[in-house]
Amino acid sequence: MNNLYWNKETQANLQARIDEVIDFTLADKRLAGAVVKVSIGGELVYNRAAGFADRENNRPMHEDALFRLASVSKPIVSTAALVLVSQGRLQLDDRVDRWLPEFRPRLQNGESAALTIRHLLTHTAGLTYRFFQEEKGSYELAGVSDGMDLADITLDENLRRLASVPLLYEPGTQWKYSIATDVLGAVIEKVAKAPLGDAVRSLVTGPLGMSDTGFTAVDPERLAVAYADDPAEPRRLRDFDTIPFVEGTAGFRLAPVRAMDATAYPSGGAGMVGSAGDFLKLLETLRKGGEPLMKETVVREMTTNQIGDLPMAFWPGRGFGLGFILLKDPAAAATPESPGTWRMGGTYGHSWFVDPSKELSVVAFTNTALEGMSGKFTTDLTDAVYAGIRGK
Repeated sequence: MNNLYWNKETQANLQARIDEVIDFTLADKRLAGAVVKVSIGGELVYNRAAGFADRENNRPMHEDALFRLASVSKPIVSTAALVLVSQGRLQLDDRVDRWLPEFRPRLQNGESAALTIRHLLTHTAGLTYRFFQEEKGSYELAGVSDGMDLADITLDENLRRLASVPLLYEPGTQWKYSIATDVLGAVIEKVAKAPLGDAVRSLVTGPLGMSDTGFTAVDPERLAVAYADDPAEPRRLRDFDTIPFVEGTAGFRLAPVRAMDATAYPSGGAGMVGSAGDFLKLLETLRKGGEPLMKETVVREMTTNQIGDLPMAFWPGRGFGLGFILLKDPAAAATPESPGTWRMGGTYGHSWFVDPSKELSVVAFTNTALEGMSGKFTTDLTDAVYAGIRGK
């Protein structure tokens, strides 16, 4: 641990500040429950479960609660792909159609596109999500699933539908958050010659002892109930539900029951279930250099901005590595995080970040979409962590 800024007084200050944010957010009825873990220098310095895993049945949140990960699936599946890169079984500049010969979406003008593994990992592939489009947009008309509903199709069928829709732009020329990690999951299946769940287990979760993490809940009794942010208080999500995103877009179609449906196709970008403790293991493994999963050189590339100065909607001052967002300019991003910090979140209510310069990893899993991902709780928690570290 970095003793230049850490002592017992600082730890007490950090704990008090995070407690204050959690307690206030729960009292303000913006979250149903949360599990927050903070590691500094490889030591767990904050670990708390608060609120309810199931409010209606008075079931408290526990530290080992399982959550629907939504986009927190992406860094796990991206890591699996990079393990294959580290092993020499996959190359970042391989064309996608080398591994998926049938996946050949065309440009708007009908011309073919050169789509690579790097494009998928950096979200510069020309793809989008249905929830970003307007109602009756091209993905909805093609029947494309975002990976969070309960579509009765296979991964191959979803990719067939996706490939039938023209790309939004030529790969590599823009950045748009997208379903690209689902395509990456299909590539992993081909390279590993195994279903995606088995491949991720052998490449990532097994070696790290992430026994809580998979494409279905390993213990349904520990699965937190899913809620949605609502003006009065979080409302319990129905088995098949919709929640709005940005005005003019179709919004999210969510099927919380998917977390217990082994027949649902494995969505690499949105379909995993896991615990905060498991995910912290992955973050700390990457922060420390990647062993035993991959070479440090691959981790360095993963955590280096890959998209230059391409603008990122909703994320000023940031770039993108191979699987997650990277901070370039703290002032532009209006954040106390250090340059080079990695961060992302998930629709069902999660946020996380790693500040390598401070040996800091933070995981905040909640059961309240979207507040826990991008609401005031996320910024308040980040501010509390940095104020606590500074000892002020």
